[in-house]
Amino acid sequence: MNNDHVHRSPAGSARGFRLVVTGGGTGGHTYPALTAVRTLQARLAAEGRTLDVLWIGTEEGLEARVAPAEGIAFTSVATGKVRRSSNPLKMVSPANVKDMARVPLGVAQARKVIADFRPDVVLATGGYVAVPAGLAARLCRRPLVLHEQTVRLGLANRKLAGSATRIAVSSESTLPLLPEAVRGAAVVTGNPIRPEVLAGHPEKAVGALGLHGFDRRLPTVYVTGGAQGSQQINGVVRDALPWLLERANVIHQCGPAGVEELRQYAATLPAPSAGRYYLAGFVGAELPDVFALADVVVSRSGAGTLAELTALGKPAVFIPLASSAGNEQAHNARHLEEAGAAVALLGDVTADRLRDAVGPLLTDPALRETMAERARTHGRPDAADRLVDVILSAASG
Repeated sequence: MNNDHVHRSPAGSARGFRLVVTGGGTGGHTYPALTAVRTLQARLAAEGRTLDVLWIGTEEGLEARVAPAEGIAFTSVATGKVRRSSNPLKMVSPANVKDMARVPLGVAQARKVIADFRPDVVLATGGYVAVPAGLAARLCRRPLVLHEQTVRLGLANRKLAGSATRIAVSSESTLPLLPEAVRGAAVVTGNPIRPEVLAGHPEKAVGALGLHGFDRRLPTVYVTGGAQGSQQINGVVRDALPWLLERANVIHQCGPAGVEELRQYAATLPAPSAGRYYLAGFVGAELPDVFALADVVVSRSGAGTLAELTALGKPAVFIPLASSAGNEQAHNARHLEEAGAAVALLGDVTADRLRDAVGPLLTDPALRETMAERARTHGRPDAADRLVDVILSAASG
């Protein structure tokens, strides 16, 4: 427990708002929380008020790096990861039993942190660590706001739904899936996305990445497998690359592990094609500009990616991560495909299937525009502001 650098505001200060954030493990739970914190800070600052934040996470989760890097006080509690299995007997594995035994310890630790910090609201964004901190909020009688990024409630939020003051969900389609008893607490906010994602400029991407071999008469495809890259997506795109480069420019974010092999392959491409292929292990600060330049995106279908692409109105071909919790990515991709807002490639994905999916989007600008418009109807660029409204209303009862 490292509480030594928690910012304290004077007790009873009317101007300061105190927030405990809990959630993390992955970017999907961590970044929406961070965006909500920044947005709340800006809202309060405009009213001459300050925000005092404490993040409760785990040492192993992404939040342990992100929170301190953003100047947010961080403390960790014990938590148990439940290993899912379709066989109920396997759920009672020694590892699961040992982890479940850690939850009461985590609740006790979180209860002490929350009792000391006296937050106005506890915001839980999912991930295993949200369970002990969310239960502790209830024990300390502090308003608890849950935020769910995906269409169906995740494991942590299902456990906490009965204790929540408000449940902020990302999609209208979540409402009928909620237990009847908690539906009255639900508000559709959307999934907060970083405001800079919406502010990109295509020409900046050309300059920053040196895309001078690109043919601007052709559409540009952005391929991404997420920060770590995806072997599956890299392999399928490599097999389809000669065909793709006759019809498009390609920016391929392949993950640090995939760079070497793909670079060797790219060296064998004929000259004009090679100039239309840009390979990167990771795309950082240039991402908003890359999005602005892209006509079509090929990617996984995690909740954060979906929120960004629909807010931007980008035609997308989704290759869901098959092993995602509760098959959530396939569910997300299918949901948008049914609305005509994306193409979902499920099951065994080959270069031929990728060509069939991407081909019509490359040759038909009108089809791209229709898909973009449909994607936009699912986008909620103001999600962070809506979530801040929910947090502030929960605080005032």
